[in-house]
Amino acid sequence: MKLVASVRLLPSPEDSDLLRATLETCNAACDWLAGEAHRTKTSRQFDLHRLGYAELRARFGLAAQVAVRCVSKVADSLKAGDRKARRTFRRHAAQPFDERIFRFLPGQDAVSIWTLEGRRRIPFACGERQRAMLARAKGQVDLMLVRGKWLLAATCEVDDVPAYAPCDVRGVDLGIVNLAVDDQGRTFGGKEVERVRRRHHARRRALQKLGTRSARRALRRASGRQRRFQRHTNHTISKAIVAVAERDRAAIALEDLQGIRDRVQATRRQRARLHNWSFHELRNLIAYKAALRGVPIVLVDPRNTSRECACCGLIDKRNRPNRDSFQCIGCGVAAPADHNAARVIRARGRVVAPQGTTPGLLSVSPEESRLL
Repeated sequence: MKLVASVRLLPSPEDSDLLRATLETCNAACDWLAGEAHRTKTSRQFDLHRLGYAELRARFGLAAQVAVRCVSKVADSLKAGDRKARRTFRRHAAQPFDERIFRFLPGQDAVSIWTLEGRRRIPFACGERQRAMLARAKGQVDLMLVRGKWLLAATCEVDDVPAYAPCDVRGVDLGIVNLAVDDQGRTFGGKEVERVRRRHHARRRALQKLGTRSARRALRRASGRQRRFQRHTNHTISKAIVAVAERDRAAIALEDLQGIRDRVQATRRQRARLHNWSFHELRNLIAYKAALRGVPIVLVDPRNTSRECACCGLIDKRNRPNRDSFQCIGCGVAAPADHNAARVIRARGRVVAPQGTTPGLLSVSPEESRLL
């Protein structure tokens, strides 16, 4: 498995200015090459190399390997999206460095990195977990300037833990009001996330309406705060879910919600909340934390999980009189709607999970789900 370890560089003021100039020059070079690629309708990396390598070195003063990395960066950008569109690069966009122009210094919390004025030794700070991951760093790193701080993102190889044969399944229902509810009734509410979303939305609207220079500065300072809060919340929830499954030697069953935003009809008032729902991130965090601990993951068909009775299996729209309540019109069982849905997900996940699985995401087909 590949994970990203982020470390913070601690350059001196002079080195910080030099890193900034280096980053701006590299992105100016990429922007020029992207313009040439658009003009000549060139997209292959080999052709881009022939087109711009010599000019990148002569015009921007780049070292040979830095020019190669800029060519690769532009080629990768052309692979995504509309190839006919002209690509542009921000002044401080992340720049890749490989082992020929960058290395971690052994036995030191420092790196040696190429700049416009040659190599520089720059110290860094990181936690113990990141330091252990850096021992297995592979390939290139990305130099980033984020909110005035210099960061390095290094891709590290981490061994997967062999998955155990699960004794049970923990069903988890992901939602908006309640971010996650498991089949045992543990609930991770979304009220705080919604409160933070509304507060940041109201503040952004007020500052945008004001439009002054100080208002624009405040908008820049507030940029990303809501996103970071949501990501921290998702990390906390995913860690708790995986810990419970590992303790019970159970697999984790989740709904396959791919494309849910396109399928769900929402009113105008509900639309912002729906598109703010970071279920994909939460599912991915659960998946990678589970793989690190050998906990199997099963994806099940999400159809009618909110309308099916976990006790008798009856599916009926009338079973769900409102968002929070579930009452089966067949057997009369009543329960919180999200808890009932988590129990249904658990039952569907048990179709295949007890047979033994491997780390990662497995799918249960609708046909298998109907065998319950």
